[in-house]
Amino acid sequence: MQNRLVMPSLVGGLVMGVLSALPLINFVNACCCLWVVAGGVVAAYLLQQNQIAPITPADGALVGALAGLVGAVVSTVLSLPINLLMAPFQQAMLERLRETSGSVPPEFGQLFGSAAGVVATVIGFLFMLVVGPAFSTIGGLIGAMMFRKAPPPPAPPAGPGGFSGPSAPIDVPHSTS
Repeated sequence: MQNRLVMPSLVGGLVMGVLSALPLINFVNACCCLWVVAGGVVAAYLLQQNQIAPITPADGALVGALAGLVGAVVSTVLSLPINLLMAPFQQAMLERLRETSGSVPPEFGQLFGSAAGVVATVIGFLFMLVVGPAFSTIGGLIGAMMFRKAPPPPAPPAGPGGFSGPSAPIDVPHSTS
């Protein structure tokens, strides 16, 4: 991988992964994978800021896809401790649901046990490993088009003797009068 892609991919993946792992905030991902796309846009923005020349849509797509891979790992790693911290609250909510409705079978409560949490985490990781790069690639394309810099001005033409710029020697005809 090229060095110029590493930092934008990591930062874009961190944005995507952190926002996708946080409780309640992660529900915004239901709106067209907004955090995933945002990670690709951030990666393309950072890639463009580190270059003088405009990035191509292919550069944006590549850095977006890499950010999606990083984001899948970050999201999974962060969601593990968050899920462990949220487990007592989820268990209490399930108990309240069972008390108020009375018709919830006890097997329903066992569905949210620790084994199901591990399976859900693995399935979530595999889902993010596929969906993350796909949607963050779209975000990278959008970012490449949004933040594209104007191409640098062309170099001035070479003067006589191959010199260019203000220090080029100038042939001035001498008049003999």
